[in-house]
Amino acid sequence: MAQNRLTLPNIITVVRIGLAPLVGVLALSPSVAARFWAFVVFLAAALSDVWDGYLARRYDLITDIGKLLDPLADKLLLFATFIPFYIISHRGVEYELIPYWGRLPEWVLIVVFGREVFITVFRSYAARRGVVIPAGRSGKQKALMQNLFVGGLLLWYPLRLTAAARGWEDTVGWMIWERIHTTWVGLTLLLALILTVYSMLDYLWSYRSVVGLRG
Repeated sequence: MAQNRLTLPNIITVVRIGLAPLVGVLALSPSVAARFWAFVVFLAAALSDVWDGYLARRYDLITDIGKLLDPLADKLLLFATFIPFYIISHRGVEYELIPYWGRLPEWVLIVVFGREVFITVFRSYAARRGVVIPAGRSGKQKALMQNLFVGGLLLWYPLRLTAAARGWEDTVGWMIWERIHTTWVGLTLLLALILTVYSMLDYLWSYRSVVGLRG
C-alpha cells in the first residue's frame, strides 16, 4: 500500500469532493444550460469514482487517506443531488415533479441518508473492535443504481424544458423518448431504495459477529 500522500487517485477524489456542491447549485438553477451542465458535471464526478478506484488498485496507490476521502466524496455527491431534488420537486411546478413519484417524499431521504449514517456508525463501531468493513457488492450495486437515478433525473429536467421550448412534445419521437426516460427515472429510484435497504441488511448479516449475533 502506498504511503499517505497525495497520489493521483486521491487528487481525483479531492476534485470530486469539489464538484459535488457545484452539481447541486447547477441543478437548482432555472437556466436550461445550467441544468445540462449539472448532468455533465455529475457524470464526470461519477466516472471519476470508477477511475480513481481503478488507478489505486492497478498501481498500488491505495492509501489510508484515500480510504477516508473516497466514501466522503460519495456521500457529499449523494447529499448534493438528493437535497436539490427534494427542493426542486416541491417548488409546485408541474414539469419539475419526479416521473411516477411526483414530489420526492421525505421518507425517501430518511431511507437514503439514514442508511448512510447507520453504516458509517456501524463501520466505526466495528473498527474500534478491530474489524474493517470494506465496501461490499451490495453496497456497490446500491451506489450504481443511485447514480443511474440521479443522472437520469438531472438529464430529464433540461431535456423536458428543451422539448417544450422547441415544440417537440407532440412529436412521436419525443413521446417515445419521454416514456423510456420517465420509466428509467421512476424505476431506478425504486430499485435504488430497495438496494439501499438490502445492502444495509446485508452488511449487518455479514458482520453480525461484531454485535455479538450468531448465524
